[in-house]
Amino acid sequence: MTVHTEDAAMHGELLEPITPEGRELLRLIETHRPAIAEAAPGNDRNGTFPHDVFDGLRKDGVLGATVPSALGGLGVERLHDVALALLKVAEADASTALALHMQLSRALTLTYEWRTGPAHARALAERLLRGMGSGDSVVPTGVKDIPRDRRLTTLTPDDDGGWLLTGGKTLVSLAPIATDFAVYAQTRVPGERSRYAMAVLTRDTPGLTVMDNWDGLGMRASGTVDILFENCRIAPEDVVLRGLAGEQDLAMLAGQTVSSITMLGIYTGIARSAREIAVSTILSRGTAGAAAARTLVAEMDARLFTMRSAVAAALATSDRLAYDDTGDPQERGPAMMTPFQCAKMMVNQMAPSIVFDAQTLIGGSSFVASHPLARLYRDVRAGGFMQPYTFVDAVDYLSAQALGPVSNG
Repeated sequence: MTVHTEDAAMHGELLEPITPEGRELLRLIETHRPAIAEAAPGNDRNGTFPHDVFDGLRKDGVLGATVPSALGGLGVERLHDVALALLKVAEADASTALALHMQLSRALTLTYEWRTGPAHARALAERLLRGMGSGDSVVPTGVKDIPRDRRLTTLTPDDDGGWLLTGGKTLVSLAPIATDFAVYAQTRVPGERSRYAMAVLTRDTPGLTVMDNWDGLGMRASGTVDILFENCRIAPEDVVLRGLAGEQDLAMLAGQTVSSITMLGIYTGIARSAREIAVSTILSRGTAGAAAARTLVAEMDARLFTMRSAVAAALATSDRLAYDDTGDPQERGPAMMTPFQCAKMMVNQMAPSIVFDAQTLIGGSSFVASHPLARLYRDVRAGGFMQPYTFVDAVDYLSAQALGPVSNG
C-alpha cells in the first residue's frame, strides 16, 4: 500500500493538483464552473438544489472522482487534490461544493474500508463504490441526530437476523439526489453493551422519509435536510459494527479526518472569491490608491496566504498518514486530527474576516441580498458549525493536547 511522502513545501499554498488524477478532476470541474456560477444566485435565493449542475457532474464522472479506478472511478485519493477541487467549485458556488463534498468524502472513507476492513465491510464498500464510480449511486452521510427528537438513532435486532433502524439525522447535504444513505447509529441489543455502527439503506427503504425542510441562512442550495427512520429494515450485510459506545478510540480520529478535512477547501475558496470580487471592484472604480483600501487588501492577502498554507500543511500530514498502517493506530489518529483542527480554527477565524473586509472595501452595495458578497457572507459562516469540531469542542480537543483533559475535580 502506498504511503505518500512528498515534501509539503512543494505544494504549500493549495494552488496546484499534485497527481495526474487530481489534474483530470480539476480539468473536469473547470468545464462546469460557468454553469455552477450561473445557477448559484437563483438557487440561493430560492433555496433550490442545483439538479442540472449535478446531472452534468454525474455524466462527466465527477461524482465518482474519489472512487478507485479499479472500481470505475477517476482514482483521486490525495486529500490535497480533493480539497483543491472543492476550493475551485466553492469559488463558483459554496453550496454546490458542500453537496459535492458529501459524495467525494464518502468514497474516500469507503475506499479505506474496501482496502483494510473485515470481509463483509469490504464487500459492502465495493458494492457502493462500484455504483458511485459508474454514476449510478449518490451516497451522503447522516451523522448528527436531530436535536429536537432528543433520541439517538438506534439499531435493534429484527426477527430475521437483521436490524431495525429508528431515529433521524439532520444536516444531510446532497439528500435530494441520494440513492443511498450511510447512517451512523448505536446498537441496542438486550444483554449487550451498545456499539457504534454504520448502516446503509437505499432511498426507497420502507420507513425512510427524506424531508424537504432546509431553510438555512447560508448554503441554501446544498440540499441539507433531515432524514427520518421508522423501523427501517437493514440487512445484516449492510451494517458495519464499530467499537463500544462511550469508549474513546483515538484510532477513529483518522477516519474522521479523512472524511472532513477536504471541506477546508470550501471555505478557503469562499475567502478567495470574496477577495477577487473586492479587488476587481475597487480597480474598476479607480479607488485603488486609497490608503484604507490598500491596507485592507494587504491584510486580506496575508490572511489568505496564512490560511491556505495552514490548510495545505494539514492536508500534507493527512496524505502522508492516511494509508500508513505501519504505526500505532492510537497515535496516527491524533497525529492527523490535531493539524486538521489547528487549520480549521484558522480557517473559521480568517475566512469570515476576509469576506467582512471585502464588504468593507465595496461598501453598502454589498449589503444588498442580490450582491455576490452577501451570499459569501452567509455561506462562510457555515464553516464554524461543521464537525469535527465546532469551536467549543475544538478548544477542548486542542488544549487537551498541551494541558491534558479538563478535570472536574
